[in-house]
Amino acid sequence: MGEKYTPHSGAHLKKLRLQSGLSQEAFADKCGLDRTYVSGIERGVRNPTLEVISVLAKGLEIEISELFFFDQE
Repeated sequence: MGEKYTPHSGAHLKKLRLQSGLSQEAFADKCGLDRTYVSGIERGVRNPTLEVISVLAKGLEIEISELFFFDQE
């Protein structure tokens, strides 16, 4: 319990974003989030809420579960 959205989670988000061909700024705009907030999530220093995780998945046009299926990258 009390697990955080870890740096590995953020690295996975970044990998998915890059695979989608989106810059951090374009992705943030598509999601309606500030670029610095997305940067913080990708670096593992920000912990997104479930609502934000849903927005990130929609921005990547993937299911939410895909954000959590990753190897220790």
